[in-house]
Amino acid sequence: MPHDFFDDLNEKQREAVLYCDGPSLIIAGAGSGKTRVLTYKIAYLLQNGYEPWSILALTFTNKAAREMNERIARLVGWERAKYLWSGTFHSVFGRILRAECGLIGFSRDYTIYDTADARSLVKTIGKEMGLDDKVYKPTTVLNKISEAKNRLILPEEYSVDASIYKRDLHDNVGETRKVYELYMKRCKMANAMDFDDLLLYTYLLFRDNEDVRKKYAGRFRYILVDEYQDTNFAQHRIITQLASPDARICVVGDDAQSIYGFRGANIDNILRFNMQYPTTKTIKLECNYRSTQNIVNAANDIIAHNKNQIHKTVYTDNPTGERLHVFAAYSDKEESMKAAAEINRLHRYKDIGYDEIALLYRTNAQSRSFEEALRSCSIPYRIYGGLSFYQRKEIKDIIAYLRLVNNPNDEEAFKRIINYPARGIGKTTQEKIQLAAFEHGISLWAAMAGASEFLPGLNRGTLGKLQTFQALIEGFRKASDENSLFDLSVRIVKESGIAADVQNEPSPENMSKQENIEELLNAIKTFETEQQEEFGTEKVPLSQYLSQVSLLTDADQRDDGTPKVTLMTVHAAKGLEFDAVFVTGLEDNLFPAGSARYNPREMEEERRLFYVAVTRAKKLCYLSYAKSRYRYGQPEFCNPSPFLDEIDERYLDKDAATATARAAAPRSFQAERPSFFGNAPSPSLRKISAARPPHSTDEPRLESVGPFSVGGHVEHERFGRGTVVGIEGSGDSIKIKVEFQNVGTKNLLMKFAKLKALD
Repeated sequence: MPHDFFDDLNEKQREAVLYCDGPSLIIAGAGSGKTRVLTYKIAYLLQNGYEPWSILALTFTNKAAREMNERIARLVGWERAKYLWSGTFHSVFGRILRAECGLIGFSRDYTIYDTADARSLVKTIGKEMGLDDKVYKPTTVLNKISEAKNRLILPEEYSVDASIYKRDLHDNVGETRKVYELYMKRCKMANAMDFDDLLLYTYLLFRDNEDVRKKYAGRFRYILVDEYQDTNFAQHRIITQLASPDARICVVGDDAQSIYGFRGANIDNILRFNMQYPTTKTIKLECNYRSTQNIVNAANDIIAHNKNQIHKTVYTDNPTGERLHVFAAYSDKEESMKAAAEINRLHRYKDIGYDEIALLYRTNAQSRSFEEALRSCSIPYRIYGGLSFYQRKEIKDIIAYLRLVNNPNDEEAFKRIINYPARGIGKTTQEKIQLAAFEHGISLWAAMAGASEFLPGLNRGTLGKLQTFQALIEGFRKASDENSLFDLSVRIVKESGIAADVQNEPSPENMSKQENIEELLNAIKTFETEQQEEFGTEKVPLSQYLSQVSLLTDADQRDDGTPKVTLMTVHAAKGLEFDAVFVTGLEDNLFPAGSARYNPREMEEERRLFYVAVTRAKKLCYLSYAKSRYRYGQPEFCNPSPFLDEIDERYLDKDAATATARAAAPRSFQAERPSFFGNAPSPSLRKISAARPPHSTDEPRLESVGPFSVGGHVEHERFGRGTVVGIEGSGDSIKIKVEFQNVGTKNLLMKFAKLKALD
């Protein structure tokens, strides 16, 4: 081994690389050089008597596998590195199954079904069984089957498990056990496996064929597993099959970064590793090369509050750096504007590139306000691993309904929603409508509305479905004249069937859709309120809102290769690092999530998630929260996250608003956040009349009105504190001009503005 090989490693890293005599557990703190240790260890093995095909290295992502292989190749040469058994769990076990598939009833040319293929098969089976696909939704059923496979539960075990059957009955899908059985049979008939099968059948192969298990256990003289804290039950059991209690196995991970429990990851796999392998040598990599001392110390404070952990003390030799900046905002809008202003300052005056800045949030729905704030400041950004808010399907669907209500001749909106949610208007009927519209030179709406004239030959059932859709939209059009924009939007979401469509299928994807829909409704209410306060517009026209949305969607940037601020969930940020990180929405019942409040295990995972967020930062870390957010069209006051209190004051720099935040909140959230989808009763919303306040071209200027006077200080629930710089008008049209500290000057109609005089 060349001398300079170890020059890149510290003492603990060197120890981790050199120890190869038995099981080892490498606890790698954030920024401690985990990937370097793993690759150097494999290179060391290759240079010290291990053939590449005798080393098994497992990762979770293709990106991680590719990066590891490239690093190893640079150290030992590609000719040796290419023969490693290295890759993701699924790719490596798929390779084993190709070689041994005859033993489990498959031929070598078996097909791997992707999620769409698997969902389609489940849908077909459901139809053949006569199951209602609105109840037995393919995605719901497939998720249940996937969960069972990852727990190594076979159809015959699924069918007799009383707890599983009871849960399925509760979810109104009691026949899932039969679907699972038929699904497995049909896959085998088709010589096909899904992704979960690659783990399940590998386990069964080793369980039922001892000679095969021994062959591979003997072949792999050394086993390495990356991100061991993220392994699920099936992955853990397969590794156990290959590695005896005294085997040469090395697992690398950090229990403090175990954040994928919702995907089936089991933190106990790493916490109890040395119980399963009693001779384990535990090596802790505690030197953080990424972050400043203040960030490291704050992160240590956070994770220290978890009881179930492998204790370590992360340290760094990096400079002390700035304290973590904590700021409170009066609303989520002000929070986003403050963040955008600070990003602008960092870029202009501290020379931090946009691509070295990240905005992190707990849920995808939170991206909306930050996207709008960044756009208003002309700051380029990208959504990491997802779509911008107004490009998400559920948002585009609702906007399409609003567009069609506003303009029935909007052909793109018409085509998008005529059969969403599904109402039995199939492609053939839609094509007939389009052809009739073209032949007669009329809009799609006109062709549908005149179906009896323009679409001869339609059967009575199809004609009835078109008439029902027409009546639905016309009902919304009438409601748009009578109701507020917010009330109209709520009605559309409910009566169109969109709410039921995303609610009836309990999956993480649909939970995210629900959150996005709630956020859109909150955005509509915010827009409506601002129009009332600033312009005296009691009845906000639908067209006015749609004009704003069109500007927002038109501003969605394409990836032109220029540096951009990264927006992402904390879950998506794991493994990444940035010079400056904004951890946002740090409010009780948002981060941590309300569902974790009474579940210690979930609460600890939420804290680990916060730990991951903070440790993404190299130089600067900002922690922010809003003192109020709109919930179901009503402003709700919120308390700061309890996680903020777990950080020593020495490592924090709080702004003036933050220092008094707790006292300012008149009440706290309930255990669960109010939700449009049923977690809270519908509030009684103030009805907005159609009458507009009179406007005068010659409005009298006043020095004071009621408790407000020019030069006086006021507070607004969303805009924060400011100074009155002008008062004019009379009666219901009195306007108060306020210079707010963070959002600039606003002209507010006193009738609607919720202002509080401070002096």
